Amino acid sequence: MNDLAPLLTPEGRALLDAVRGTAPADELAVATRLRREHPAELVSAALGQARLRQRAVAKFGAKDAERMFFTPHGVEQSTRASVAGHRAERMKALGVTSVADLCCGIGGDAIALARAGIRVLAVDRDPLTAAVARTNAEALGLAGLIDVREADVTEVGTDGYDAVFVDPARRGGRGRIFDPEAYSPPLSWAIEAALKAPHGALKVAPGIPHDVVPAGAEAEWISDGGDVKEAVLWFGTEPGAVRATLLPGPRTLLGTGLPDPRVRPVGRYLYEPDGAVIRSHLVAEVARDLDGGLVDETIAYITADTLRPTPYATAYEITDRLPFNVKKLKALLREREVGILTVKKRGSAVEPEELRKKVKPQGPHSATVFLTRVAGAPTMLVGHPA
Repeated sequence: MNDLAPLLTPEGRALLDAVRGTAPADELAVATRLRREHPAELVSAALGQARLRQRAVAKFGAKDAERMFFTPHGVEQSTRASVAGHRAERMKALGVTSVADLCCGIGGDAIALARAGIRVLAVDRDPLTAAVARTNAEALGLAGLIDVREADVTEVGTDGYDAVFVDPARRGGRGRIFDPEAYSPPLSWAIEAALKAPHGALKVAPGIPHDVVPAGAEAEWISDGGDVKEAVLWFGTEPGAVRATLLPGPRTLLGTGLPDPRVRPVGRYLYEPDGAVIRSHLVAEVARDLDGGLVDETIAYITADTLRPTPYATAYEITDRLPFNVKKLKALLREREVGILTVKKRGSAVEPEELRKKVKPQGPHSATVFLTRVAGAPTMLVGHPA
């Protein structure tokens, strides 16, 4: 889809309604039927848009996704609505009433900001992407709050805005970009742009090294449903603060500068911290609250003797500890009649599917096995959710 305009005509919109919900297996038959009365290019564009809308449901929900327009790159790179909503609420709580959204993409963050009552200047240099963002603002009834501009973000003035939000491109022709200075625009430019307003927020990859976080920034790692989605560098909030935010909720864990937890023998319970907790290096704060320690100094598994509720980690009761030995594990699972096996790993080179094929679980019961290291030794811990 290189031109959005045909899909916005009455004929294009009628086709979009006609192909809504088309299953992949039915596309050829649907296309053949519709091409008898409509241009082939328009039918293909409508079917392509229907596929993108189906993919977008996971991020935007069915109600919005069915009204919005997407590009393949836009679906892939757009912020999940729950995460964008969290960020918009933080902006609102800071007293922000206007935001310059630079590298706005298809408008996911702009939509969340506008729904929080914040006026948005949304900028993207790609003509099609800017057109899609503008159309989405109109489709969702937010055009009065979102001004979409096709321009190079480095040439756009942001004077007068309460906040600047920058979402640099983190993918290139060869895939993911890990060097923040290779982002487009580079992280250093984004930081300068953020510092020109009272508040700033920069969306960065969750794997960003802690040592490249500016001293004056707050760093927040965000997970949604247990999956780490992104990190955000905030300016004008709490310089030097580190936090992990878990959605839905939100539940936020603030760093207190604790040293690394001690290593201790495996207790009755094993806690698997949320990915945002691990990425933000706040495992020590969770271990303190659980009165626990690490199973190994290099592994982010917490062990404790008592079960305590925490939103920041998932608890498992450990029933067996074995040195890494596939035959012993297979015998144990056969004895326990385990047919439903969940395999988790941290610090092990063995792939879960590889192990599952070797032990061939059979039976009515379930178990979880952790492939890890305990005090440096390859170990298998067997248990179940507590």
